[in-house]
Amino acid sequence: MLEQKLYVGSHAPYGHNGSSITEKSYHIMLAALPAVIMGIYHYGVPALRVVAFSVSSAMIWEYLLNRVMRRPVSIGDGNAALIGLLLGMLLPATTPWYAVIAGTFVAMVVGKHMFGGIGCNPLNPALVAVAILILSWGELMDFDDALRDVELGFAMTYPLTVMKYFGPEKASEYGIWKMFLGQQSGAVGAAFGLGLVLGGVYLMFRGFIRWEISVSFLAGLFLTAFFFQLGDPSKYGGPLFHLVTGYTLIGAFFLATEDSSSPVNTIPMVIYGLGCGALTVLIRNVGFFVDGAVFAILLMNIANPLLDKIRPRSLGKGVEHA
Repeated sequence: MLEQKLYVGSHAPYGHNGSSITEKSYHIMLAALPAVIMGIYHYGVPALRVVAFSVSSAMIWEYLLNRVMRRPVSIGDGNAALIGLLLGMLLPATTPWYAVIAGTFVAMVVGKHMFGGIGCNPLNPALVAVAILILSWGELMDFDDALRDVELGFAMTYPLTVMKYFGPEKASEYGIWKMFLGQQSGAVGAAFGLGLVLGGVYLMFRGFIRWEISVSFLAGLFLTAFFFQLGDPSKYGGPLFHLVTGYTLIGAFFLATEDSSSPVNTIPMVIYGLGCGALTVLIRNVGFFVDGAVFAILLMNIANPLLDKIRPRSLGKGVEHA
């Protein structure tokens, strides 16, 4: 029986913009560095340990999977390191080593290779891992519990928790601009909004991510938060608060834009982004979880193949044959 190799693992349409997986992976990691450095500056060695352990363990899982499946070693393309970096950015600085190992295992095995490897995964691998960690070890992913003993120059109560349980009046004490500059508790690489925006703009300018997804994500979140606040301003926070807190900005620029799990056509991109933003606010305001970005993006990942069936109509008219 002849050996057959799988060369294409994603649905049409196909196109090549001249960039490589390696180039894109390393540029995304470069764009994420300001947010990561700020997280390490705030939380110190524990944050550095989480990020370094996440990146290295993801690369080790990738290497072991390559060997087990008898495929060429692919850790040099940077994709495993990128998944590990993004996962580390989404974790609290106090995350124990076993949770990091479990998270990278889920990301690489379940999120990526179970579906055929790079380009075939229907869900963002880092988000699959975070979702499993939230459902399995909720206390480790609860920022109020995880960062309880951490003392910094700002309040260590998670802003979204304050908003959900104490309302916008109490949450307004944090200050939008201060939170945007990273003076808020949260994940290692998700709190420094300015760094995430600069990284996202860099990636859009270089063409490594599509602006339609990021902009529509933020627009969907802004509009949904606006209507909630319009309905009951004493209960729900404003759009700017939702923009600068939680996983919003890392979700808009680094997670929702992952190639394999996001649309390739323009109209589906806009719908996909709007859905991610709207669901994020819905889950935050009326759902069980404090931050809905993780599950919002995963739900839209699932809807992605259906959305991508919305395509431009063909130009011209058909010719009737006798």
